[in-house]
Amino acid sequence: MPAAPAHRPLTIGELSERSGVSPSALHFYERNGLIEAERTAGNQRRYRRDTLRRVAFIKTSQRVGLPLKDIREALDSLPEGRTPTKRDWSKLSLRWGEELDQRIAALQHLRNDLDGCIGCGCLSLKSCTLQNPSDELGASGAGAQRWNQATEQH
Repeated sequence: MPAAPAHRPLTIGELSERSGVSPSALHFYERNGLIEAERTAGNQRRYRRDTLRRVAFIKTSQRVGLPLKDIREALDSLPEGRTPTKRDWSKLSLRWGEELDQRIAALQHLRNDLDGCIGCGCLSLKSCTLQNPSDELGASGAGAQRWNQATEQH
């Protein structure tokens, strides 16, 4: 496909090809207010060329584990809905840094306690540091109390 002139808006196929994001994902982004399209007289979507940078911003934000709600809030905080710049990314990444640090700490805690969970075999729950840290379920009897409760409800 020949390169589109720099001033011409992109079709959804062109945006998909250039961004590496499927058309269905682009539709999803649009429905969720992350990107915008204009419509032609024939009701076809056309995207401003700076939407490529916006999609790259969304993909990178998702890659570091940010929920779409936070990404949308970040994009909405930009003046007049403009596309994020490198400076915007720096400011936003500082804001997200603390949240990411908390997630990392939680994952490290999970990783460090995981062997204790596997070691309990989910049968006695006496030493499960994840689901039963002080053996609260031990008073309910022997065996996998959470499993027993779940199967009784079904």
